[in-house]
Amino acid sequence: MGKKITAVIINYNTKHLLDSCLESLFNQTIAGDIKIIIIDNDSSDDSCNYVQNKYPEITSICNKTNIGYAPAGNQGINMAKTEYVMLLNPDIKFENDYMEQCLQKMDEDKKIAAIGGKIMKYDFINDSYTNTIDTVGIFCYRNRRFIDDGQGLKDEGQFENEHEVFGISGACPIYRVSALEDIKIMDEYLDEDFFMYKEDVDISWRLRLRGWKCYYYPKAVAHHGRGTGVTMRYTHFEVAKNRGKLNKFQKHYSFKNQRLMQIKNEFAQGLIHDFIHIFWKELLIRIYIIFKEPYLIKSIFKMYGQIPSALRKRRIIMKNRKVGWKEMKKWLSCKQSNYIKW
Repeated sequence: MGKKITAVIINYNTKHLLDSCLESLFNQTIAGDIKIIIIDNDSSDDSCNYVQNKYPEITSICNKTNIGYAPAGNQGINMAKTEYVMLLNPDIKFENDYMEQCLQKMDEDKKIAAIGGKIMKYDFINDSYTNTIDTVGIFCYRNRRFIDDGQGLKDEGQFENEHEVFGISGACPIYRVSALEDIKIMDEYLDEDFFMYKEDVDISWRLRLRGWKCYYYPKAVAHHGRGTGVTMRYTHFEVAKNRGKLNKFQKHYSFKNQRLMQIKNEFAQGLIHDFIHIFWKELLIRIYIIFKEPYLIKSIFKMYGQIPSALRKRRIIMKNRKVGWKEMKKWLSCKQSNYIKW
């Protein structure tokens, strides 16, 4: 009997996390329906040999260079050959019924292209669970700042209602493979110009433009060790306060890919409708870069070099979209998260 879902673990120097992640996959109530693939991006911690020796039953791919998260994700999706695929890093631990809960919901609603459960922060340093939210879906402000909604808040039962969201975080999204085929552009599911970061937002945006649903399902619970930390980023002050936790590499790709993503997916009506909010954010970030992070100026020029590719992809996206600005407005022009009380 064929497998129903493929779990693609994208690994880079995180051998110490693989055992706990794999154990939580082996313990899934539908473990017999799960195909596991580990893609290693040329780790220096002997991850590939470790996996091949300890878990010979698992398909493992050892890339000769660090090709990035997006290309590795595309490798895994192309190898999946199942109805569903999950992309994840090894810093995830699942409750035993996580996949069963998610797939049951996706089986019920064929328009759900991406689903995520209630993802809690996990403290790998102390090897302990916490009551802090990591993500309950991706939320978008009018200035096109995207956040993991609920992040940094204590779980007090405010996240118990299932509902559609703008998008699903890249922590451990489950995708319907037919939906990924539907939005595939130039033989890519994830945009390989991104290398890493923001690919989860971009793919959610493209799924939305094709009329697919992204869904938050709190009955499914997982725990995420998030290397950048779980922080509150609801205000400009909180964003600036916590930027020090990101390294230069992360800031470069996050800045560049955010703008490329907007070039690819934004409606002209949306740009006009939210112009003041978008313009003010872009002005502030450039002033901040000049005085606080001048090394990111090179990221601006790198972005300019990739604009022609983004425009080619935009033409395909806009030609094939099924949803107009009126429908997208409710996902892109939000003033505040439903969970935050100002």
